Amino acid sequence: MRFAMIVALTGATLALPAGAQDIATGEKEFRKCKACHMIQSPDGEDIVKGGATGPNLYGIVGKAAASQEGYKYSEALLALNASGEVWTVEDLAAYITDPNKFVQEKTGDTSARTKMTFKLNKNQQDIAAYLASISPGGEAADQPADEDTSG
Repeated sequence: MRFAMIVALTGATLALPAGAQDIATGEKEFRKCKACHMIQSPDGEDIVKGGATGPNLYGIVGKAAASQEGYKYSEALLALNASGEVWTVEDLAAYITDPNKFVQEKTGDTSARTKMTFKLNKNQQDIAAYLASISPGGEAADQPADEDTSG
């Protein structure tokens, strides 16, 4: 009986949604981002109070690059937008690892530069999963959403 309970509990643990721990880690790691970025819903609810140097990151996953109204993006991010870039968890994680390298590879322009100078060297996927989780209808790291990233 005890063995069956251990097996059942182990199975329940394995059945937890993938990335649940990653999302919690991403939420914690987002503290590094809030010096420049806030997360504010369209109705004005502050999910994470932060700076306005960079664009609001509410619903970024699934949103076209450089598409937040009222934010002045770099030419590099505007070129990404023109190319049809839509933020995925994977692309967002790559972008926050090295923003300039990301836009250079995506646009083919080796001189492309973004305004974002901060680079993350760990937990990028966790932060991207967290941002996806707070997307409209989000929760899964690969679900679409609505907002943009730093430019």
